[in-house]
Amino acid sequence: MKTFLIALMLLLTCQTVYAVPIPLRGVVEGFYGAPWTFEERADILNFCRQHNLNYYIYAPKDDPYHRDKWRTPYPANELADLKALVERAQAYKVRFIFAVSPGLDLNYSGSKGEQDFNTLIRKLESLYQIGVRDFAIFFDDLKDAEGNHHENGKLQAKFLNRVQKYLRTKYKDVAPLITVPTEYFYEDMIKGNKLKPYTRDLAENLDDKIVVLYSGKGVVCPGISDDELAKVNEIFNREVGIWWNYPVNDYSLTPDGNRNVKLALGAIENLPTAHVTAVFFNPMQQVQLSKVALTTGAIYTNNPADYNPELAWEIALAELFGELNIDFKNFAMHSRHMENSWAKCGSPDDPEFNAEVNNILADLKHNRKPDFSTLERRISQIDNSIDRLLYRLPQKYLVECKPQLQQLKRILHADKVAIQSLKAGKLDPQLKSLREEIAAHESEAVLSELVARRFIDEVLKYFSR
Repeated sequence: MKTFLIALMLLLTCQTVYAVPIPLRGVVEGFYGAPWTFEERADILNFCRQHNLNYYIYAPKDDPYHRDKWRTPYPANELADLKALVERAQAYKVRFIFAVSPGLDLNYSGSKGEQDFNTLIRKLESLYQIGVRDFAIFFDDLKDAEGNHHENGKLQAKFLNRVQKYLRTKYKDVAPLITVPTEYFYEDMIKGNKLKPYTRDLAENLDDKIVVLYSGKGVVCPGISDDELAKVNEIFNREVGIWWNYPVNDYSLTPDGNRNVKLALGAIENLPTAHVTAVFFNPMQQVQLSKVALTTGAIYTNNPADYNPELAWEIALAELFGELNIDFKNFAMHSRHMENSWAKCGSPDDPEFNAEVNNILADLKHNRKPDFSTLERRISQIDNSIDRLLYRLPQKYLVECKPQLQQLKRILHADKVAIQSLKAGKLDPQLKSLREEIAAHESEAVLSELVARRFIDEVLKYFSR
């Protein structure tokens, strides 16, 4: 194990001799759901220090003083916690960016507009007084129930420019503002072959020193090519930055509204190799397990040109899980790909397992006798890994993934019964009840939907013909 890790590190070192890091690289706490605690944020700041990530953006959607009640000043105790966090960031040489999201009800003009501008400035100045020198104003996720927004690009640009001018005139040590537009992904910026009015007006009027972040073609998408980035740079007439929505999983919802049911445990992949000014990774609420993808993201941002996601993933697993890294890999292989009706990101779940499932299904379709031996060995291997993880995985990780480990064990057990049914040529009645048990636990854990769980469904379908 040690020899393997050393070899990986040496390879990484060889690759990064001439590395050119992305200038602004780090983590944006920008997910929906319970915000991180002070201790979790301090832990992430230390993680950033250790992995040469130089920025952290404070932007938890469900901190009321960040978004819903942005006009309300932070209570003294919460401001004190933020001050301690800023001091921790300074000690770690990580820039602390404070973000506010006023767009839900911000007034841009008239007496109310003037009042809101002054209210926002007072809020930012209260953060300046505790040591913050980097600020962001976000206008994302402002669509109504019909999927429309009613934002004016010119007014937003004028507002941002005014805030930027005020802060950087009064305080010489304040960095340029960062913003996320309301139309923050490419397919929302265009209609047909033309820019939408909002994006056009914002881009034409925005101070050229303000950093714009966008998320790719979609909110959550497979990747961003150099050509795609160049198109958005041209739209905004500047080098835009990237807000990357992996490993965030707040859109992994169950029918009853539970969040975070599938863990994103893969590597960062398919991001630009050309120059990009900023990349911020939006993590999961599960802070410890977010470090799998964040470690690979750190490797990427420190050397985009030579980045190898599979190698980075091996390094991350070895660093985080030590001698359990192979066992964790067997589990994580079934929890990498994130997909729903509008989101798609992350490597496919366990391609080798999936290939064996497809071979078996093809044999059944063509009335050939399948060879189950390879799939049976793989199921046994993963099952044994889960047992070791449940028994030996450090508590800080186990508390974040125990439901998923237990759910994968249920799925694998049902897979074994499915194989025995196919061997016997008749459906074992318990397979249906096992599938129902899996469904009953999907309010707390989902994984391997298109691989191990799909195999159960395909076998049930086969016997229902």
